Amino acid sequence: MLVLLAGIFVVHIATVIMLFVSTIANVWMVGSSNFGTISTGLWLLCNRTCTQLPVSKGDEASLKAVQAFMILSIIFAVVALVLFIVQLFTLEKGKRFYMTGAVMLVCWMCILIAVSIYTARFTSMMWYSTNPHHGYCFILAWICFCFSFIIGILYLVLRKK
Repeated sequence: MLVLLAGIFVVHIATVIMLFVSTIANVWMVGSSNFGTISTGLWLLCNRTCTQLPVSKGDEASLKAVQAFMILSIIFAVVALVLFIVQLFTLEKGKRFYMTGAVMLVCWMCILIAVSIYTARFTSMMWYSTNPHHGYCFILAWICFCFSFIIGILYLVLRKK
């Protein structure tokens, strides 16, 4: 049981770190142009230097929603980690980690909403580059989506023995 708890804890920490990286780094979409590689993220457009992400007025609300939901997912993942540590030392034997699992599933839902909005609105927006493809931050966000769902379900099922 201790090995299972330690494994879940390590995967949870890895998920939080990957969420930080995918939110902060500006490599959600990558393409090439005459001036080199172009990458865009949630915050900046980077070529040789980084500038504010050019977004139309119609897409500005969608970008703000993606940014907000990714930040909320980080907050919920950190809260779930703290809750897990607190419940690990305060729960009686045989009790389940319901609160931790519920908060982690809210984190999962925030990631789902953010990445879905980004996929629907911004994956085809790199008209100024050739050969656009998804960057590592977009892929990390989907990996975090999977990990947070698995961790949330495991917390709901897991008993403290």
